Amino acid sequence: MEPKQLGARLPQLVDRIVESYLADHRTQHIDKEFLPSTAAIIEICDMLMELTYPGYFGRMGLTRHNIAYHVGELLPRLWDQLSDQVHQALCHAAEQSGRLSEDGQACRDKAVQIASDFLEAIPNIRAQLADDVQAAYDGDPAAFDTSECILAYPAVHAITIFRYAHHLYELDVPYVPRIMCEHVHRITGIDIHPGARIGRSFFIDHGTGVVIGETCRIGRRVKIYQGVTLGALSFAKDEVTGMLVKGIKRHPDVEDNVVIYAGATILGGDTVIGHDSVIGGNVWLIHSVPPGSKVYNQTPKPMIQTGSSIQNDYTV
Repeated sequence: MEPKQLGARLPQLVDRIVESYLADHRTQHIDKEFLPSTAAIIEICDMLMELTYPGYFGRMGLTRHNIAYHVGELLPRLWDQLSDQVHQALCHAAEQSGRLSEDGQACRDKAVQIASDFLEAIPNIRAQLADDVQAAYDGDPAAFDTSECILAYPAVHAITIFRYAHHLYELDVPYVPRIMCEHVHRITGIDIHPGARIGRSFFIDHGTGVVIGETCRIGRRVKIYQGVTLGALSFAKDEVTGMLVKGIKRHPDVEDNVVIYAGATILGGDTVIGHDSVIGGNVWLIHSVPPGSKVYNQTPKPMIQTGSSIQNDYTV
C-alpha cells in the first residue's frame, strides 16, 4: 500500500479497529482507570534484588558506614512503588468485577497495609534465600563460591523473585505476583507460579525449561535440573458450564531431600514423590512413589554407525 493510499483509507481503517475494541471487551482497557504497570513491577523486582543482595546489584561500594543510609533510602521507594501497584491491581480486579464503587477506598487501605506487611517480611525472606544460595553452591561442583551463584546463576534470580512474589500471593494480591514471576521467566527460562509452596534450600541446576505449577508443594533441600515439569495431569471442567474448575489441587507434591534429573515430567495433584527419592532423567511419572524410591527409565540402546556397518551397544 502506498502512503497516499493509506491516507485515503485511514479514517475507515481507524473506525474498523476502534469498532473491534468496543465490540469485544476482552482485549482492551478503555473507559477504565486502574491497571498495574509491568514496567513499574520490573522496577520493584530490581529493588528487591538490590535489597536482598546488597553490593551485588544496584549501588556498588557499600560499607558498614553507609549501608543503613542506603537501605533507608531504598525502602521508602520500594514501599511507594509497591503500594501503588498493589492499589492498581486491587482496584483493577474490583473494576473488572463491577465492585469498584463500593471497594475504592478499601483497595487503597488494603494496599497500604500489604506494602507495610511486605517490608516487614523482607528479613525472613532473605534468610530463606541465603539457604537457597548456599544450596546452589553446595549442589554444583562447578560453583566457585556463593558470589558466583548470586551474580551468574539464573536459578538464584528466579527463586529470589519467586519467594517475594509468593509472599504477595499469600496476601491475596492479584496480578502483581504473576507479573513478577513471568518477568523472571522471560529472562531465565524458569517458570515458577507464585502460588507454589517451596521449602528452604531449594536449587535448580541450569534451570532452562523448568516448569513448577501453582499448586505444587515442594519440601526442603530439593534439587531439580533443567527441563523438569511439575505439572497438571488433566483439568477438571464444570459439568454445567464446561469451564475449567479453578482453585483445586492439580500439581504434584515433592517431599524433602528429593533429586529430579533433567527432562523428568511429574504430573497430577494426587502425585507425591516421597522424601529422599531420586527421579531419573526423562522419566514420565503420573503416580506417587514411596520415600527412598529410585525411578529411572530403562537404559536406551544407542545405535553406532562406523563406516558402512551399524552395531547396537550400550556404550559409545
